[in-house]
Amino acid sequence: MPLYYVWNIGCQMNAADARRVEEGLEAMGFRRAPQIEQADVIVLNTCVVRQSAEDRVWGRLHSLKPVKRRNPTAFLALMGCAVGDPKALAAQFPYVDAFIRPSDVEGLLRAVEQSGLAPAAPARCGSERSGEPRTLPQPVPLSEPCPSDEGEDSRAAVPPSPVSRGITAIYGCNHRCTYCIVRLRRGGETSRPVADIVREACQTAERGAREVVLLGQNVDAYGRDLNPPQDLADLLYAVHEVEGIYRIRFLTSHPGDLSPRVIQAVRDLPKVCEHFELPVQSGDDGVLRRMGRTYTAAEYRALVAAIREAVPGAAIATDIIVGFPGETEEAFQNTYRLLEEIRFDAVHVAAYSVRPGTPAERLPDDVPPDEKERRRKAVDDLQKRIVGEINRALVGQAVEVLVEGQKKGRWFGRTRTNKLVFFEGAGDWLGRLAQVRITWAGPWSLVGEVTP
Repeated sequence: MPLYYVWNIGCQMNAADARRVEEGLEAMGFRRAPQIEQADVIVLNTCVVRQSAEDRVWGRLHSLKPVKRRNPTAFLALMGCAVGDPKALAAQFPYVDAFIRPSDVEGLLRAVEQSGLAPAAPARCGSERSGEPRTLPQPVPLSEPCPSDEGEDSRAAVPPSPVSRGITAIYGCNHRCTYCIVRLRRGGETSRPVADIVREACQTAERGAREVVLLGQNVDAYGRDLNPPQDLADLLYAVHEVEGIYRIRFLTSHPGDLSPRVIQAVRDLPKVCEHFELPVQSGDDGVLRRMGRTYTAAEYRALVAAIREAVPGAAIATDIIVGFPGETEEAFQNTYRLLEEIRFDAVHVAAYSVRPGTPAERLPDDVPPDEKERRRKAVDDLQKRIVGEINRALVGQAVEVLVEGQKKGRWFGRTRTNKLVFFEGAGDWLGRLAQVRITWAGPWSLVGEVTP
Protein backbone atom coordinates (compact mmCIF):
# COMPACT_ATOMS: atom_id res chain seq x y z
CA MET A 1 0.00 0.00 0.00
CA PRO A 2 1.53 3.36 -1.02
CA LEU A 3 2.30 5.91 1.68
CA TYR A 4 2.10 9.69 1.87
CA TYR A 5 3.56 12.39 4.10
CA VAL A 6 2.30 15.97 4.34
CA TRP A 7 4.61 18.54 5.94
CA ASN A 8 2.82 21.76 6.81
CA ILE A 9 3.86 25.16 8.11
CA GLY A 10 2.02 28.46 8.47
CA CYS A 11 -1.45 29.78 9.17
CA GLN A 12 -4.66 27.97 10.01
CA MET A 13 -5.70 28.16 6.36
CA ASN A 14 -2.58 26.17 5.52
CA ALA A 15 -3.53 23.66 8.20
CA ALA A 16 -7.00 23.35 6.67
CA ASP A 17 -5.49 22.85 3.20
CA ALA A 18 -3.10 20.21 4.54
CA ARG A 19 -5.98 18.36 6.16
CA ARG A 20 -7.91 18.37 2.87
CA VAL A 21 -4.84 17.03 1.06
CA GLU A 22 -4.52 14.22 3.61
CA GLU A 23 -8.19 13.33 3.32
CA GLY A 24 -7.97 13.34 -0.46
CA LEU A 25 -4.93 11.08 -0.46
CA GLU A 26 -6.56 8.74 2.06
CA ALA A 27 -9.63 8.52 -0.17
CA MET A 28 -7.36 7.62 -3.10
CA GLY A 29 -5.99 4.66 -1.15
CA PHE A 30 -2.81 6.11 0.38
CA ARG A 31 -1.90 5.73 4.03
CA ARG A 32 0.19 8.03 6.16
CA ALA A 33 3.90 7.23 6.38
CA PRO A 34 5.49 7.25 9.84
CA GLN A 35 8.49 9.14 8.44
CA ILE A 36 8.88 11.41 5.44
CA GLU A 37 11.70 9.29 4.00
CA GLN A 38 9.32 6.30 3.71
CA ALA A 39 6.64 8.09 1.70
CA ASP A 40 5.76 7.51 -1.94
CA VAL A 41 4.03 10.92 -2.08
CA ILE A 42 5.56 13.87 -0.22
CA VAL A 43 3.77 17.23 -0.02
CA LEU A 44 5.37 20.33 1.47
CA ASN A 45 2.63 22.88 2.20
CA THR A 46 4.51 26.12 2.67
CA CYS A 47 4.46 29.62 4.14
CA VAL A 48 6.74 32.57 3.36
CA VAL A 49 4.98 35.31 5.32
CA ARG A 50 8.03 35.62 7.60
CA GLN A 51 11.70 35.06 6.79
CA SER A 52 11.96 32.42 9.50
CA ALA A 53 9.17 30.40 7.88
CA GLU A 54 10.70 30.76 4.42
CA ASP A 55 14.08 29.60 5.71
CA ARG A 56 12.46 26.47 7.15
CA VAL A 57 10.71 25.77 3.84
CA TRP A 58 13.86 25.93 1.71
CA GLY A 59 15.83 23.99 4.31
CA ARG A 60 13.22 21.24 4.29
CA LEU A 61 13.10 21.15 0.51
CA HIS A 62 16.90 20.89 0.20
CA SER A 63 16.90 18.05 2.75
CA LEU A 64 14.64 15.99 0.44
CA LYS A 65 17.07 15.98 -2.47
CA PRO A 66 18.88 12.84 -1.24
CA VAL A 67 15.49 11.22 -0.50
CA LYS A 68 14.53 11.66 -4.15
CA ARG A 69 17.94 10.39 -5.22
CA ARG A 70 17.41 7.18 -3.24
CA ASN A 71 13.81 6.82 -4.39
CA PRO A 72 13.43 8.56 -7.79
CA THR A 73 9.86 7.25 -8.24
CA ALA A 74 8.66 9.11 -5.16
CA PHE A 75 6.38 12.06 -5.98
CA LEU A 76 7.46 15.35 -4.39
CA ALA A 77 5.17 18.39 -4.51
CA LEU A 78 5.79 21.93 -3.28
CA MET A 79 2.51 23.66 -2.45
CA GLY A 80 1.46 26.93 -0.86
CA CYS A 81 2.75 30.47 -0.64
CA ALA A 82 6.33 29.54 -1.56
CA VAL A 83 5.08 28.82 -5.09
CA GLY A 84 5.45 32.16 -6.83
CA ASP A 85 7.00 31.47 -10.25
CA PRO A 86 6.67 27.71 -10.96
CA LYS A 87 9.02 27.84 -13.98
CA ALA A 88 11.78 29.51 -11.99
CA LEU A 89 11.28 27.05 -9.14
CA ALA A 90 11.40 24.09 -11.52
CA ALA A 91 14.76 25.29 -12.82
CA GLN A 92 16.07 25.72 -9.27
CA PHE A 93 14.64 22.46 -7.91
CA PRO A 94 14.53 19.95 -10.80
CA TYR A 95 13.92 17.06 -8.41
CA VAL A 96 10.48 18.45 -7.45
CA ASP A 97 7.66 16.87 -9.47
CA ALA A 98 4.92 19.50 -9.06
CA PHE A 99 4.51 23.10 -7.93
CA ILE A 100 1.00 23.80 -6.69
CA ARG A 101 -0.50 27.21 -5.93
CA PRO A 102 -1.89 27.92 -2.44
CA SER A 103 -5.13 26.09 -1.59
CA ASP A 104 -5.24 24.25 -4.96
CA VAL A 105 -5.96 20.92 -3.31
CA GLU A 106 -7.73 19.57 -6.37
CA GLY A 107 -4.72 20.40 -8.54
CA LEU A 108 -2.46 18.54 -6.14
CA LEU A 109 -4.69 15.45 -6.18
CA ARG A 110 -4.85 15.49 -9.98
CA ALA A 111 -1.06 15.67 -10.15
CA VAL A 112 -0.79 12.67 -7.83
CA GLU A 113 -3.24 10.71 -9.98
CA GLN A 114 -1.29 11.56 -13.11
CA SER A 115 1.89 10.29 -11.46
CA GLY A 116 0.52 6.75 -11.61
CA LEU A 117 1.21 6.11 -7.92
CA ALA A 118 -2.42 6.16 -6.81
CA PRO A 119 -3.82 2.69 -6.10
CA ALA A 120 -7.31 1.60 -7.03
CA ALA A 121 -9.50 3.11 -4.34
CA PRO A 122 -13.17 3.62 -3.56
CA ALA A 123 -14.64 6.59 -5.40
CA ARG A 124 -14.81 9.68 -3.29
CA CYS A 125 -17.10 12.67 -3.26
CA GLY A 126 -19.65 11.15 -5.57
CA SER A 127 -17.50 9.59 -8.33
CA GLU A 128 -18.72 6.06 -9.00
CA ARG A 129 -16.15 4.98 -11.57
CA SER A 130 -12.47 4.94 -10.72
CA GLY A 131 -11.62 6.37 -14.12
CA GLU A 132 -13.54 9.60 -13.51
CA PRO A 133 -11.76 12.69 -12.23
CA ARG A 134 -12.07 12.98 -8.49
CA THR A 135 -13.47 16.24 -7.23
CA LEU A 136 -13.91 17.96 -3.92
CA PRO A 137 -17.38 18.14 -2.34
CA GLN A 138 -19.79 20.29 -4.32
CA PRO A 139 -22.26 22.80 -2.90
CA VAL A 140 -25.70 21.58 -1.87
CA PRO A 141 -28.83 23.70 -1.39
CA LEU A 142 -29.34 24.94 2.14
CA SER A 143 -32.70 23.18 2.23
CA GLU A 144 -31.09 19.75 1.87
CA PRO A 145 -30.11 17.75 4.96
CA CYS A 146 -26.46 17.24 5.80
CA PRO A 147 -25.15 14.77 3.19
CA SER A 148 -23.60 11.55 4.42
CA ASP A 149 -20.50 9.80 3.13
CA GLU A 150 -20.79 7.43 0.20
CA GLY A 151 -20.76 4.23 2.23
CA GLU A 152 -18.58 2.58 4.84
CA ASP A 153 -15.52 2.16 2.62
CA SER A 154 -15.10 5.82 1.77
CA ARG A 155 -15.88 6.82 5.34
CA ALA A 156 -13.21 4.48 6.68
CA ALA A 157 -10.68 5.89 4.23
CA VAL A 158 -10.81 9.32 5.88
CA PRO A 159 -9.00 9.69 9.22
CA PRO A 160 -11.15 10.85 12.15
CA SER A 161 -11.51 14.59 12.38
CA PRO A 162 -10.09 16.50 15.32
CA VAL A 163 -12.57 18.12 17.65
CA SER A 164 -11.88 21.57 16.18
CA ARG A 165 -11.76 21.94 12.40
CA GLY A 166 -10.83 24.86 10.20
CA ILE A 167 -13.08 25.50 7.20
CA THR A 168 -11.94 28.00 4.60
CA ALA A 169 -14.68 30.55 3.91
CA ILE A 170 -12.82 32.99 1.66
CA TYR A 171 -9.56 32.83 -0.26
CA GLY A 172 -7.21 35.70 -0.98
CA CYS A 173 -7.31 39.35 0.04
CA ASN A 174 -8.10 42.66 -1.66
CA HIS A 175 -6.14 44.80 0.79
CA ARG A 176 -2.74 46.10 -0.24
CA CYS A 177 -0.74 46.06 2.96
CA THR A 178 2.75 47.01 1.87
CA TYR A 179 4.55 44.34 3.92
CA CYS A 180 2.33 41.39 3.00
CA ILE A 181 2.98 38.76 0.37
CA VAL A 182 -0.41 37.04 0.71
CA ARG A 183 -2.14 38.93 -2.09
CA LEU A 184 0.78 38.26 -4.43
CA ARG A 185 0.58 34.52 -3.82
CA ARG A 186 -3.12 33.92 -3.09
CA GLY A 187 -4.71 36.60 -5.25
CA GLY A 188 -7.87 38.59 -4.62
CA GLU A 189 -10.85 37.67 -2.49
CA THR A 190 -12.96 34.70 -3.59
CA SER A 191 -15.75 33.57 -1.28
CA ARG A 192 -17.10 30.04 -1.17
CA PRO A 193 -20.91 29.73 -1.34
CA VAL A 194 -22.69 29.53 1.99
CA ALA A 195 -24.18 26.16 1.01
CA ASP A 196 -20.73 24.73 0.28
CA ILE A 197 -19.44 25.77 3.70
CA VAL A 198 -22.55 24.47 5.47
CA ARG A 199 -22.13 21.14 3.72
CA GLU A 200 -18.52 20.89 4.89
CA ALA A 201 -19.56 21.82 8.44
CA CYS A 202 -22.19 19.06 8.34
CA GLN A 203 -19.61 16.53 7.18
CA THR A 204 -17.10 17.51 9.84
CA ALA A 205 -19.80 17.26 12.52
CA GLU A 206 -20.73 13.78 11.30
CA ARG A 207 -17.05 12.80 11.57
CA GLY A 208 -16.70 14.01 15.15
CA ALA A 209 -15.85 17.71 15.01
CA ARG A 210 -17.59 19.85 17.60
CA GLU A 211 -16.09 23.22 16.68
CA VAL A 212 -15.59 24.86 13.32
CA VAL A 213 -13.27 27.79 12.65
CA LEU A 214 -14.26 29.84 9.61
CA LEU A 215 -11.04 30.93 7.93
CA GLY A 216 -9.91 33.68 5.62
CA GLN A 217 -6.97 36.00 5.16
CA ASN A 218 -9.64 38.64 5.69
CA VAL A 219 -12.67 36.70 6.84
CA ASP A 220 -14.71 39.89 7.36
CA ALA A 221 -14.71 40.39 3.59
CA TYR A 222 -16.70 37.18 3.20
CA GLY A 223 -19.55 37.28 0.70
CA ARG A 224 -19.00 40.68 -0.90
CA ASP A 225 -18.13 38.99 -4.19
CA LEU A 226 -21.10 36.60 -4.16
CA ASN A 227 -24.29 37.12 -6.15
CA PRO A 228 -26.36 38.26 -4.38
CA PRO A 229 -23.83 39.74 -1.91
CA GLN A 230 -23.75 38.32 1.61
CA ASP A 231 -21.55 38.89 4.63
CA LEU A 232 -19.87 37.01 7.44
CA ALA A 233 -22.88 37.46 9.71
CA ASP A 234 -25.06 35.58 7.18
CA LEU A 235 -22.53 32.76 7.20
CA LEU A 236 -22.42 32.65 11.01
CA TYR A 237 -26.21 32.35 11.16
CA ALA A 238 -26.18 29.53 8.56
CA VAL A 239 -23.44 27.47 10.22
CA HIS A 240 -25.10 28.02 13.59
CA GLU A 241 -27.92 25.72 12.40
CA VAL A 242 -25.62 22.73 11.85
CA GLU A 243 -26.47 19.98 14.32
CA GLY A 244 -23.58 18.53 16.30
CA ILE A 245 -21.49 21.70 16.20
CA TYR A 246 -21.13 23.23 19.66
CA ARG A 247 -18.89 26.18 18.85
CA ILE A 248 -18.02 28.49 15.96
CA ARG A 249 -15.01 30.79 15.63
CA PHE A 250 -13.77 32.96 12.78
CA LEU A 251 -10.41 34.47 11.85
CA THR A 252 -8.63 36.58 10.79
CA SER A 253 -10.49 39.90 10.93
CA HIS A 254 -9.39 43.21 9.41
CA PRO A 255 -10.09 46.26 11.60
CA GLY A 256 -11.28 48.19 8.56
CA ASP A 257 -13.88 45.56 7.64
CA LEU A 258 -15.25 44.13 10.90
CA SER A 259 -18.87 45.28 10.80
CA PRO A 260 -21.37 45.98 13.59
CA ARG A 261 -23.54 43.20 12.17
CA VAL A 262 -20.79 40.64 12.79
CA ILE A 263 -20.27 41.91 16.33
CA GLN A 264 -24.02 41.58 16.89
CA ALA A 265 -23.95 38.01 15.58
CA VAL A 266 -21.24 37.15 18.12
CA ARG A 267 -23.44 38.71 20.80
CA ASP A 268 -26.66 36.96 19.72
CA LEU A 269 -25.63 33.46 18.54
CA PRO A 270 -24.93 31.05 21.41
CA LYS A 271 -22.54 28.87 19.39
CA VAL A 272 -20.31 31.74 18.23
CA CYS A 273 -17.42 32.21 20.66
CA GLU A 274 -16.63 35.57 22.21
CA HIS A 275 -13.22 35.65 20.59
CA PHE A 276 -11.89 38.13 18.01
CA GLU A 277 -8.57 37.89 16.12
CA LEU A 278 -8.05 41.54 15.20
CA PRO A 279 -4.52 42.44 14.00
CA VAL A 280 -3.56 46.06 14.69
CA GLN A 281 0.08 45.68 13.51
CA SER A 282 1.12 49.05 14.97
CA GLY A 283 -0.18 51.69 17.34
CA ASP A 284 1.41 54.55 15.41
CA ASP A 285 -0.51 56.31 12.65
CA GLY A 286 2.59 57.06 10.59
CA VAL A 287 3.63 53.41 10.59
CA LEU A 288 0.07 52.33 9.81
CA ARG A 289 0.03 54.61 6.75
CA ARG A 290 3.33 53.19 5.49
CA MET A 291 1.96 49.70 6.09
CA GLY A 292 -1.06 50.47 3.92
CA ARG A 293 -3.49 49.80 6.75
CA THR A 294 -6.86 51.52 6.34
CA TYR A 295 -7.49 52.77 9.89
CA THR A 296 -5.88 54.92 12.56
CA ALA A 297 -4.94 53.93 16.08
CA ALA A 298 -7.91 55.94 17.37
CA GLU A 299 -10.29 54.10 15.05
CA TYR A 300 -8.89 50.79 16.22
CA ARG A 301 -9.42 51.79 19.87
CA ALA A 302 -13.01 52.75 19.07
CA LEU A 303 -13.62 49.36 17.42
CA VAL A 304 -12.29 47.52 20.47
CA ALA A 305 -14.54 49.63 22.68
CA ALA A 306 -17.56 48.76 20.51
CA ILE A 307 -16.75 45.05 20.77
CA ARG A 308 -16.39 45.19 24.53
CA GLU A 309 -19.59 47.16 24.93
CA ALA A 310 -21.61 44.71 22.80
CA VAL A 311 -19.89 41.52 24.00
CA PRO A 312 -18.69 41.97 27.59
CA GLY A 313 -15.84 39.63 28.45
CA ALA A 314 -14.89 39.06 24.81
CA ALA A 315 -11.29 37.98 24.22
CA ILE A 316 -9.35 40.03 21.69
CA ALA A 317 -6.08 38.85 20.18
CA THR A 318 -3.86 40.87 17.87
CA ASP A 319 -0.74 40.85 15.69
CA ILE A 320 2.14 43.31 16.00
CA ILE A 321 5.05 43.98 13.64
CA VAL A 322 7.99 45.77 15.25
CA GLY A 323 10.86 47.40 13.36
CA PHE A 324 8.86 48.29 10.24
CA PRO A 325 10.72 50.80 8.03
CA GLY A 326 10.62 54.24 9.61
CA GLU A 327 9.49 53.02 13.03
CA THR A 328 11.18 55.44 15.42
CA GLU A 329 11.44 54.89 19.16
CA GLU A 330 8.50 57.26 19.59
CA ALA A 331 6.44 55.24 17.10
CA PHE A 332 7.29 52.04 18.93
CA GLN A 333 6.26 53.63 22.23
CA ASN A 334 2.88 54.48 20.67
CA THR A 335 2.43 50.78 19.97
CA TYR A 336 3.59 49.86 23.46
CA ARG A 337 1.09 52.28 25.03
CA LEU A 338 -1.75 50.87 22.92
CA LEU A 339 -0.93 47.38 24.16
CA GLU A 340 -0.86 48.58 27.76
CA GLU A 341 -4.20 50.33 27.34
CA ILE A 342 -6.18 47.66 25.49
CA ARG A 343 -4.78 44.65 27.40
CA PHE A 344 -5.12 41.97 24.75
CA ASP A 345 -5.70 38.32 25.58
CA ALA A 346 -2.98 37.35 23.12
CA VAL A 347 -0.39 39.23 21.08
CA HIS A 348 1.46 37.58 18.20
CA VAL A 349 4.56 39.70 17.67
CA ALA A 350 7.16 39.47 14.91
CA ALA A 351 10.14 41.55 13.86
CA TYR A 352 9.75 42.95 10.37
CA SER A 353 11.45 41.04 7.58
CA VAL A 354 11.51 42.16 3.96
CA ARG A 355 9.28 40.14 1.65
CA PRO A 356 10.55 40.23 -1.96
CA GLY A 357 8.02 41.72 -4.35
CA THR A 358 6.07 43.69 -1.76
CA PRO A 359 5.86 47.51 -1.89
CA ALA A 360 7.66 47.72 1.45
CA GLU A 361 10.72 46.16 -0.19
CA ARG A 362 11.37 49.60 -1.68
CA LEU A 363 11.46 51.22 1.77
CA PRO A 364 14.78 51.42 3.62
CA ASP A 365 14.97 48.67 6.23
CA ASP A 366 16.38 51.17 8.69
CA VAL A 367 15.75 49.56 12.09
CA PRO A 368 18.83 47.51 13.08
CA PRO A 369 18.25 43.80 13.80
CA ASP A 370 19.28 44.10 17.45
CA GLU A 371 16.82 46.98 17.94
CA LYS A 372 14.05 44.95 16.30
CA GLU A 373 14.79 42.13 18.71
CA ARG A 374 14.78 44.51 21.69
CA ARG A 375 11.35 45.81 20.70
CA ARG A 376 10.01 42.31 20.03
CA LYS A 377 11.17 41.17 23.47
CA ALA A 378 9.68 44.27 25.12
CA VAL A 379 6.28 43.46 23.61
CA ASP A 380 6.62 39.80 24.62
CA ASP A 381 7.50 40.72 28.21
CA LEU A 382 4.64 43.21 28.45
CA GLN A 383 2.13 40.73 27.07
CA LYS A 384 3.33 37.97 29.40
CA ARG A 385 2.62 40.25 32.35
CA ILE A 386 -0.78 41.37 31.04
CA VAL A 387 -2.10 37.95 30.10
CA GLY A 388 -0.81 36.55 33.40
CA GLU A 389 -2.93 39.12 35.21
CA ILE A 390 -5.95 38.40 33.02
CA ASN A 391 -5.65 34.66 33.59
CA ARG A 392 -5.08 34.88 37.34
CA ALA A 393 -8.43 36.64 37.64
CA LEU A 394 -10.02 33.36 36.51
CA VAL A 395 -8.74 31.35 39.50
CA GLY A 396 -11.71 30.05 41.43
CA GLN A 397 -14.12 30.52 38.52
CA ALA A 398 -15.77 27.72 36.54
CA VAL A 399 -15.27 27.90 32.78
CA GLU A 400 -16.67 25.87 29.92
CA VAL A 401 -13.98 23.81 28.15
CA LEU A 402 -14.38 21.96 24.86
CA VAL A 403 -12.07 18.97 25.33
CA GLU A 404 -9.70 18.42 22.40
CA GLY A 405 -7.42 15.62 23.59
CA GLN A 406 -4.99 14.29 26.17
CA LYS A 407 -1.38 15.18 26.89
CA LYS A 408 0.78 13.49 29.51
CA GLY A 409 -2.24 11.95 31.20
CA ARG A 410 -4.26 15.16 31.42
CA TRP A 411 -7.17 16.27 29.29
CA PHE A 412 -6.91 19.63 27.57
CA GLY A 413 -9.21 21.96 25.72
CA ARG A 414 -10.11 25.61 25.28
CA THR A 415 -12.53 28.03 26.80
CA ARG A 416 -14.91 30.05 24.67
CA THR A 417 -12.34 32.85 24.86
CA ASN A 418 -9.66 30.50 23.47
CA LYS A 419 -7.69 29.92 26.68
CA LEU A 420 -5.92 26.57 27.00
CA VAL A 421 -7.04 24.54 30.04
CA PHE A 422 -5.67 21.26 31.46
CA PHE A 423 -7.50 19.01 33.89
CA GLU A 424 -7.58 15.43 35.14
CA GLY A 425 -10.71 13.38 34.77
CA ALA A 426 -11.79 9.76 34.60
CA GLY A 427 -13.60 8.49 31.53
CA ASP A 428 -13.59 9.73 27.97
CA TRP A 429 -13.91 13.52 27.73
CA LEU A 430 -12.91 13.87 24.08
CA GLY A 431 -15.29 16.18 22.25
CA ARG A 432 -17.33 16.93 25.35
CA LEU A 433 -18.04 20.23 27.08
CA ALA A 434 -16.65 20.22 30.62
CA GLN A 435 -17.22 22.71 33.41
CA VAL A 436 -13.78 23.23 34.93
CA ARG A 437 -13.00 25.29 38.04
CA ILE A 438 -9.64 27.00 37.57
CA THR A 439 -7.12 26.25 40.34
CA TRP A 440 -3.93 27.63 38.75
CA ALA A 441 -3.23 30.20 36.07
CA GLY A 442 -0.11 30.99 34.08
CA PRO A 443 0.31 33.32 31.13
CA TRP A 444 -0.05 30.57 28.51
CA SER A 445 -2.35 27.98 30.11
CA LEU A 446 -4.71 27.23 32.97
CA VAL A 447 -5.19 24.18 35.22
CA GLY A 448 -8.44 23.19 36.87
CA GLU A 449 -10.71 20.45 38.13
CA VAL A 450 -13.98 19.22 36.72
CA THR A 451 -17.01 20.41 38.65
CA PRO A 452 -20.07 18.19 39.17
